[in-house]
Amino acid sequence: MKSICFYFQVHQPFRYRRYRFFDIGNDHYYYDDYANESILRKVADRCYLPANKLMLELIKKHKGKFKIAYSISGLALEQFELYAPEVIDSFKALADTGHVEFLSETYSHSLVSLKNHDLFKKQVTDHDLLIEKFFGQKPQVFRNTELIYSDEIGALVADMGYKAMMTEGARHILGWKSPNFLYVNAINPRLKVLMRNFKLSDDLAFRFSNRGWNEYPLTAEKYVGWMNALGNDEILNIFLDYEAFGEHQAADTGIFSFMEHLPQAVFKHSKMTFALPSEVATKFQPVSVVSVPQPISWADEERDLSAWLGNELQDEAFNKLYELADRMSRVTDNTMIKDWNYLQSSDHFYYMCTKFFSDGEVHKYFNPYESPYEAFINYMNVLSDFKLRLNSFVPESKSEIEIAGLNKILEEKDLKLKKYEAEIKTLQAKQAKQAKQNGQHVSTVPSKTLKSKTSSK
Repeated sequence: MKSICFYFQVHQPFRYRRYRFFDIGNDHYYYDDYANESILRKVADRCYLPANKLMLELIKKHKGKFKIAYSISGLALEQFELYAPEVIDSFKALADTGHVEFLSETYSHSLVSLKNHDLFKKQVTDHDLLIEKFFGQKPQVFRNTELIYSDEIGALVADMGYKAMMTEGARHILGWKSPNFLYVNAINPRLKVLMRNFKLSDDLAFRFSNRGWNEYPLTAEKYVGWMNALGNDEILNIFLDYEAFGEHQAADTGIFSFMEHLPQAVFKHSKMTFALPSEVATKFQPVSVVSVPQPISWADEERDLSAWLGNELQDEAFNKLYELADRMSRVTDNTMIKDWNYLQSSDHFYYMCTKFFSDGEVHKYFNPYESPYEAFINYMNVLSDFKLRLNSFVPESKSEIEIAGLNKILEEKDLKLKKYEAEIKTLQAKQAKQAKQNGQHVSTVPSKTLKSKTSSK
């Protein structure tokens, strides 16, 4: 019997303010709090809250026969805690049904799997601990950032103990094969591989409201008809951004109504069932190995890494970032670790993309900067300041050790001066109070004047 596997990606980056060259070394706060809060609240009201409400109603209405999976980045969960804690409560309500699966991914929604395996493992562990904390599930299935996958990454994920991993059903990988079957990793066959059906997924994510599309309008019955027409295929992996509901496809396009009627159309017009990713990995037998020697993703026409690492700007920023990885492993300061996690978000590299053809409009939609070059300069300014701060924790060279030592001496002297100023003010206040009680007039000298007189002697 054919199964439908629905998975939704949930992610929001921490966006940077316009961080200028003259801020480097002077201002260590990088974030646009207004943009982060307003965007998160907007998407929560348009998408997360109404979509979660609908999914919960569908699970209850169909008595658990309707099932879905989510992959929520650590950065998204942090923003929910800050700006919309009710979103976490709504996901908890879904988790409590027992018919929703939460997947593993990188904490920062990062590209670290391409660069540093030790840091990759740490990010995944940190993410899974957060999922267990909020939803009481230990993830069994892994979904890498932007569905990035290769034979090597899959083998690494298998060694970490996951039973399955998701990726894109890219044409140049599958050839004549269908994405609608279960496959295994080419290096470690213990890892099952679920391939995304990009046509059925993108029909909802991108084409649903396009009035120029020859299949517009898309109804639940028509969609189920397409699924039935696939014949002997076994699994329909429909993976998309959760923001497709209410944000990318506005509520007035009918996207919520479509989803509301879809389960009933499936049960009425087909013999298909809904299944969680871990159930698919257990229930179905793999048909063959899938060989992916070079990394693929679900982005753009190429289905490669060019959305994030396709030009010199992106490569420069990416390499400079991970040059700091070894030194950051020795840092225990929580603020530094937080900023390090936020720096790794793949969104920053996506903003630097210089594609202008088939995928240019998609990139522009998600980009808060006027140009890729502005995104690059802003990011590198932030990274430069972060590196200066890192030097004070883990100096890179002998000269930086000396500079760090001198900075520490200056900071200690500055603290002493502030302490003495406070003591002088306290003494002056006591003196003035005493004089007032004795009916005397006492002239006070500002502490700055005292300092200048003292220094001139």
